[in-house]
This record gives sequence, structure tokens and C-alpha cells, in this order.
Amino acid sequence: MPQAQLIIFDCDGVLVDSEGIKSEVVARHLGNLGIAITGKTLIERFSGVPDREMYQALSIETGVAIPPEHVAEAFALKISHCGAKGEALAIPGIHECLDALAEASVCVASSASPNMLEQMLRQARLWDRFAPNIFSAHEVKRGKPAPDLFLLAAARMAVLPAHCLIVEDSVAGVTAAKAAAMTAIGFAGGCHCGPDHADKLRHAGARTVFMEMASLTEHLVKFTGA
Repeated sequence: MPQAQLIIFDCDGVLVDSEGIKSEVVARHLGNLGIAITGKTLIERFSGVPDREMYQALSIETGVAIPPEHVAEAFALKISHCGAKGEALAIPGIHECLDALAEASVCVASSASPNMLEQMLRQARLWDRFAPNIFSAHEVKRGKPAPDLFLLAAARMAVLPAHCLIVEDSVAGVTAAKAAAMTAIGFAGGCHCGPDHADKLRHAGARTVFMEMASLTEHLVKFTGA
């Protein structure tokens, strides 16, 4: 591929180690409505997918209405449980990665809501490294695995899709990157990633997959010239 001019980072599972925490909180909370599902299943089915689409799919499948107040309660619970980790919510090595990429153009494109993104990134001391170049699926009609969010990020950053590198931990995100004609790099170092997660990302189309941040950093530096 040509030298990358922009690195687009997903948030949950790439910048912050929050996927496992959030999925368990949501699964338990859905149980209050009579929807029986595990955190593991939520990750397998909906990792990288916007909450609005996850709740819509579950409501259709189960026939159970999921009211807005339930979603709001789940949001507050996710903030509370993730907040218990403090600055340790940051993926180990991500600050060193961003230090190494100090001369590169970077941004965030996540399925999380703007409020959730700000909460998580500020807690992990990552907000100031990216702001204002932080984009949410709430800004587009279709979330991942559609390409809309990544195309929005590239347009806002004034970089052609062919010159974008996407760092993703989800199959939905890798699929979205491919649909956007961008190069996807998989990261399978989050606590939620099982032993076969790297293979899933490769099968979805990730150019390569890394299990720890130091190796990912070396790869990104190589392709950006940072």
C-alpha cells in the first residue's frame, strides 16, 4: 500500500480496554427485561456495532421492547464500571504508541456515542491526544460494518481512503475498513479477545494482526514514516 497519511483508531478495545466490562454490564442489565444473553455473546455478535443497532436487533429477535430509560441506565452503569479502573482503562502501551506517532496524523472513529467517547478518553488521559479529531457513529446513518464512519473521518481529515490505516479490534470494524477501501490492521490484545480472535480479524480482511501494542507501534511507524 502507499505510505499512510492518516491512522484511524477505534476506541473500545484499541485505545481503552473496556469491551469486556461494557458487555458484562449490558448483559446483566438486559436480564432485568427478561433478555437472557451473556457478555461473551454480546462481544461475539455486536463488538464494533453501535448500541442503537444492537438494541434494535435484540428487541426484534426477542420481541421485548427496550425503552430509552433502560438504555440510559445501561450507559450510566458502563461509565461507573469503567470508571473504577481509573487511568488503567488505557490499553497498555497506547501512550508510548502515540508518542512514537507524534508526527503522524491520527484520529478516532468509534461506534460509541460522543458522550461515552469523551468519558472514556478523558479517563484514560487520551482525549487531548486526539481532540477535536474524534468521530462517532452517531454522526452517520449507518454504523460499522458499513463504511460510513471511516469515510466521514477521512473526509474530515482531508485524506483519501487509499491513504488511511485503520486500527481495529472488531470484525465489524475490519469489514467497514475494507468496504471503505482502507487498509485494516487488527489488534487482538484487549482482555476481551479470545484465542481465536486474531484469526477472526484476519478472516474478515485485516492485513495483519498484532497481539501487543509494542509490535503494532513498530508497524504503524514503518507505514507512516513518523
